Amino acid sequence: MPMIESSLAVLALWGALGYLLGSIPGGVIMARLMGLGNLRNIGSGNIGATNVLRTGNKKAAALTLIFDAGKGAIAVLAARAAAPEDAVQLAALMAFIGHCFPVWLGFSGGKGVATYLGILLALAWPMGLAACGIWLAVAVITRYSSLAALVAAGWMPVVMAFTGYGAAAALAASLGLLIYARHWANIQRLRSGTEGKIGAK
Repeated sequence: MPMIESSLAVLALWGALGYLLGSIPGGVIMARLMGLGNLRNIGSGNIGATNVLRTGNKKAAALTLIFDAGKGAIAVLAARAAAPEDAVQLAALMAFIGHCFPVWLGFSGGKGVATYLGILLALAWPMGLAACGIWLAVAVITRYSSLAALVAAGWMPVVMAFTGYGAAAALAASLGLLIYARHWANIQRLRSGTEGKIGAK
């Protein structure tokens, strides 16, 4: 973890900004702009890119992925430009929480994978690329998006701890635990063999 350098007011400011940025529901916005209907009534009802892909609109899904990753990255980069590292990591954590529990949607949001990847790419780009690589490899082999996310989130704190990014490993572990919590239903379906695969109708 980084040393606490910022005042309580600075931490509160960046925490609030991170949350508000993360809470912007990219999937809902893209679905409405592209005439796909209410994303809550499609597929799993989730607001992330995987559920947007279930509409059959790959462009909307790609834009949602970029949007959700981008808001995590912007939270990190904006904080890093103006505040110490403790505020940066708090902004990142709160952006993730904002995506998962957005005030605009009754605190019922996405599962945070794209936002997690965006945060890591901005926080330490080699680690972000590693996380993307792990996700892609598992997704290609198994065709389970959820399993790919769980493997990446589980391994990244370990990878970071042993590759010189230990100061951010605790943040990665915290985000990873939240990803596991948000994917609890997916974990149960993976165990029972009923989890939907990428590209399945």
